[in-house]
Amino acid sequence: MFVIVFLFGLVIGSFLNAVIYRLEANDSVFHGRSYCPKCKHTLSWHDLIPVVSFLFLRGTCRYCKGKISIQYPFVELATALVFVAIVNAEFLHVLILEILYVFVIASLLIVLFVYDLKHYMLPDKILIPAIFLAVGHQIGVFCVEYWSLIQNGTFEIGVLSQLANPFLAALGAVAFFFAIFAVSGGRAMGFGDVKLAGFMGLFLGWPNIMVALFAAFSVGAIVGLYLIFSKKKEMKSEVPFGPFLIGGTACAFFFGNAVVDWYLRLVLV
Repeated sequence: MFVIVFLFGLVIGSFLNAVIYRLEANDSVFHGRSYCPKCKHTLSWHDLIPVVSFLFLRGTCRYCKGKISIQYPFVELATALVFVAIVNAEFLHVLILEILYVFVIASLLIVLFVYDLKHYMLPDKILIPAIFLAVGHQIGVFCVEYWSLIQNGTFEIGVLSQLANPFLAALGAVAFFFAIFAVSGGRAMGFGDVKLAGFMGLFLGWPNIMVALFAAFSVGAIVGLYLIFSKKKEMKSEVPFGPFLIGGTACAFFFGNAVVDWYLRLVLV
């Protein structure tokens, strides 16, 4: 099963590379066949085998011999590994639809990660659908889980707090990031990061949103200090924060509950 998921992730990663490039070129994602970014030659099926084609062609285009970015195999491998990790974490206790939902969310976040790293912006074409998908998922989960409680006559008004949890987490994250955005005039934080923080709250809920933000700010600070001391960046240099937020989201998704349990045991002892 893991081999199948890994191969499926490679294929999806190849598609995500096409999405990233076509976003950069302002081209339609679903229109036309894949082509070389350098010479625009339409690629054959044997040019599109994830990772294998890159290695076989030694990172060059078959037709113009132009260099192919290392981004392509990295995104393919990253997507495959993330998909395997999701299935490993989730398949024992959730429905297949839940896994597919997380697959879609992970795919959107990978696109946002790479795009923000390259262009210092989070495109609304990817971010807004992710937000709506998270909203729809939270409402759908609530309806499915608690309809049976209503049918059995065991529904209590207190269960509404579980529906409110991700929305309140999103509201708190948006308020915090918007305050940074407003006070700094957009210099310390872009508005795309504000929207991404809202998505994180919807996807993770409370208290995992705090784990994600702590991880993002901690790693971001370490990387920022390294770049400054190595003279690769200056204090006023722009550094995309989206990749750190997305990394924090992954950290909270896979390890959030364990981190929260560890913290509560630590402070309650």
